[in-house]
Amino acid sequence: MARIIGNLKPEDDYTHELGPEENFNESVYFNFFDPTQNRGGFVRIGNRANEGYAEMTVIVWNPDGSALFYYAKPEIGSNDGWNAGGLSVEVLEPTERVRTLYQGEALFLADPRDMQDPSRAFKSNPKRPLVIDLEHQAVGPFYGHVGEPGDGNEFARAHTEQHMRVSGSLRLGDDEATAFTGWGLRDHSWGPRYWQATPSYRWITGNFGDDLGMVITTNGEGVGGGLFHEGEDLVRIKQAVISTEYEPGTNFHRSLHADIELEDGRKRALDGHVMGYIPLRNRRAGGHTHVGEGMTRYTLDGERTGYGLSEYLDQQKPAE
Repeated sequence: MARIIGNLKPEDDYTHELGPEENFNESVYFNFFDPTQNRGGFVRIGNRANEGYAEMTVIVWNPDGSALFYYAKPEIGSNDGWNAGGLSVEVLEPTERVRTLYQGEALFLADPRDMQDPSRAFKSNPKRPLVIDLEHQAVGPFYGHVGEPGDGNEFARAHTEQHMRVSGSLRLGDDEATAFTGWGLRDHSWGPRYWQATPSYRWITGNFGDDLGMVITTNGEGVGGGLFHEGEDLVRIKQAVISTEYEPGTNFHRSLHADIELEDGRKRALDGHVMGYIPLRNRRAGGHTHVGEGMTRYTLDGERTGYGLSEYLDQQKPAE
């Protein structure tokens, strides 16, 4: 069993008792990247059983930046597991192994930026079959924190993360299934959630092999923290100063740089180049949340290459 860090238990890998909050959410997220193919993506499913639906997202970026993408809000009646809209998540061994399976259809987006207008994108892009069948195996500690009810946290009261090795297969469109081997990060949270509850963040995740992975978070642009996993150890980031280059005239990030100081005194430098990008959004009660997702290639200290996902969230005023 992987090392557990924080006030977590192995059974926290499964779903939890449904809370009383109308907006109670229990979500799992897995990103995955194959460096030999320059292909990657993520799957996410969030149960909102008190509201009667789940939020599910799947995306696979191709090396040329095109993508197969699908989003839906299928009906659910309980929080007994993650299985809706063709996407299922099965815990094979708590804190160690998880299977993710999606069988369905997806939009083929030659330019995923089309999703800045979702209604138009779903009408004007073709649908193709998509099968994602991956096993995620731990290469680092299972870490996180479980907060207390009434603590005022309306975004991720309880939260776990873990860096993973990933293997399995992808079937994209009418092509034959192809093998997939690489790395990724998984994330699990439960408790009340409104996407509008946090003004802004940058969530930068990446893997450089079995022995090294990272998570950097900031509240908006500028200074943040996070950690590196080095084998079974976690090394905290004392400070990470992030700067970002955006596509002209947009809030679509295309590259980033981070100057990092670790708590043990070491200093590191990270550069990220976005290989594939999609703009997503969440709307509720007049709020408009932009979530920019970037499949990103990283260079650490000018020499080691890794892959991951950079997620930029900002609250925006709806277009007039």
